[in-house]
Amino acid sequence: MYIIKVKGVAKIPDYVQLRDENFTLLAYFRVDRPEKSLDKVGLAHKTDYIMQLVNTLPFGQILKLDI
Repeated sequence: MYIIKVKGVAKIPDYVQLRDENFTLLAYFRVDRPEKSLDKVGLAHKTDYIMQLVNTLPFGQILKLDI
């Protein structure tokens, strides 16, 4: 699984993308509201871990997650 942090522009907020090994989009959520999307993909129990990574990840960089 991969995580990408996307910088928002003007009124569009910052977003996070979670993608699988084939880069298929699994989840797309605002940085300040991850709970609902992570719950839908079964990663609600990993919310704290994922958000720690998101907060340190630079915009536009792809990070491979081993979850």
